[in-house]
Amino acid sequence: MSRELFWFGVVGVSAMLLHFGAVAWVLVPLGMAPLLANVLGFLIAFQLSYWGHRLQTFRAAHIPHRQALPRFFGVACLSFLVNEAMYALLLRFTPLDYRAALLLVLVAVAVLTFALSKLWAFRGPARPPRKQHGHP
Repeated sequence: MSRELFWFGVVGVSAMLLHFGAVAWVLVPLGMAPLLANVLGFLIAFQLSYWGHRLQTFRAAHIPHRQALPRFFGVACLSFLVNEAMYALLLRFTPLDYRAALLLVLVAVAVLTFALSKLWAFRGPARPPRKQHGHP
């Protein structure tokens, strides 16, 4: 589990930085509204998140894409809906800067994403045992 948590953190922080950077340093400065920019930031970061978690965090390359991709997209969409609702509430009802509010939300939603990803999205049949050469 500690290896998974480490890689979940690495992949998650990388995706969060990509998401944050797209919103704060590209889309909003170009004139896009923060909530709309957040949607696009999510879609950009999803790519990094899926591949990183599939290949490194949960080592689930043996699970078919037709199973893992829609499940993880469902987890990511649920997490994003929670993200967007929390973000909208923080933007509306607190004096927080949009960047601080976004960082707070992204960190808070990570726990939900890890649990659902591990327990459902990337869960599949157990890997077949590795063949050991030279042993019957």
